[in-house]
Amino acid sequence: MEAAGLRDFLEIPYSELEELNLAGKRQRAERVDPGVVEEERRKYLTDEKRIKAVTVCFSDIEGRLHMLDYDKKFLLASADSLTFDGSSVRGFAVQAESDLILTIDWPAFFWLPADIFGPGKVLVFGEVRDREGSPYAADFRSTLRRYTQALHRKDGTLAIAAPEIEGFLFQGADAERRYYETGKFEFISTGGYFHSLPQDPLRQFMDTAAEVQRAMGFGNEKDHPEVAPSQFEMNFARVEASIAADQILLYKLLCRQVAQGMDMTASFLPKPVANINGCGMHMNMSLMREDRNLFFDKAGRDGLSSLAWDFVERILHNASDICLVLNSSVNGYRRLDPQFEAPNQISASPVNRAAMVRIPLANERSARIEVRSIAPDANPYLLIYALLRTGLEGPQPDASKRDKGTRRLPTNIHDAIRIFKGSRFVTELLGEDMQARIAEVKRTSADRCPRELGMLVKREEVMFHHEVTNQFLWSLF
Repeated sequence: MEAAGLRDFLEIPYSELEELNLAGKRQRAERVDPGVVEEERRKYLTDEKRIKAVTVCFSDIEGRLHMLDYDKKFLLASADSLTFDGSSVRGFAVQAESDLILTIDWPAFFWLPADIFGPGKVLVFGEVRDREGSPYAADFRSTLRRYTQALHRKDGTLAIAAPEIEGFLFQGADAERRYYETGKFEFISTGGYFHSLPQDPLRQFMDTAAEVQRAMGFGNEKDHPEVAPSQFEMNFARVEASIAADQILLYKLLCRQVAQGMDMTASFLPKPVANINGCGMHMNMSLMREDRNLFFDKAGRDGLSSLAWDFVERILHNASDICLVLNSSVNGYRRLDPQFEAPNQISASPVNRAAMVRIPLANERSARIEVRSIAPDANPYLLIYALLRTGLEGPQPDASKRDKGTRRLPTNIHDAIRIFKGSRFVTELLGEDMQARIAEVKRTSADRCPRELGMLVKREEVMFHHEVTNQFLWSLF
């Protein structure tokens, strides 16, 4: 029996979606009073009868995106009293203190393409609170937002970020979850850098994903195949840091959704296949004040201001301490292999792509630094928060004791965990509890994998990767 005519759920054309989402992003960027935005969104949800549910998202300690669908009417009546079981989220609350509160960040509201996410739904980000209603320490989205708000309140400084996120496209749906059975990934394309014929599978995926990205208000710039087989990158415009972090999680979500619909898998493992280039998430960063780029100085070294170079020097000085934040998985340390253009040197350069920080050729508007040693599976909120605080407040190098030799990042996660746990700066950055909790979560994953990386990607690197959701396998360990 045909029942479609009985349902009338919201489906908005892509061009209208782009206008709605760009307008919402402008409200965030212009810091429109959240109370005013909440009133607008509540009225919209009340008046728009074709919406059945609101997807509320939050991020855990490792940067996984969690989603709960609330009936629209229930959400409007109960938005100030949403709770969930934090003990079921790895790295969150223990069982004895499991109840956590979810609050709605109304400005972080997105209209969704119905063909990708289903009709009759909208999405909004939430933030996690403890039982007393205070920001939950393991919710780094809240931490980043409060830090960037404090920067702006102090003197009008805006933190700007633009990520470049690489991924792989593999044959078959759920290729990562099936890896423990197959032991291999199958490429969609073997074309290589910039090479993709119109309408081939990789280009079809990128075209579709770019359309979804555009409709969600990302402000597309360019997309292209990357160096490795079946590898892609789709860039979007620079934006305020907390908005950029939300877009990173949505980017990966929409890529996975599009790939799943095409019977493929979009993977953001840093190096799922040995002996080819891995995937990075290069983070372009700058600071703005009153429309002036604080990182630009035409007369400065490589066109950067003294503030920008101070920012870079602090990051380099503390690079090993925060390496676990930038490279948060066992598999991530395969990517830091110097044979494959890996940015593992603790240095900055306008030309050397092995340097951890690159200084791109730029003008007054685009001057920035590019932190290249970041894996795409990093928690975007923790990552950007750590880079901002390190660059602005981190310990500075003592010029008289500076090592003139080439320094490199840790080559395995065990060394990264050890340095992270022993760092006084990380304790100051995150607090003792979060420092210990992050180290323990990462140690648990690392202990399930062979200690030596070797030349082959091991099944456990994929099985127990934090972005590969397979609770059944975790429970069998």
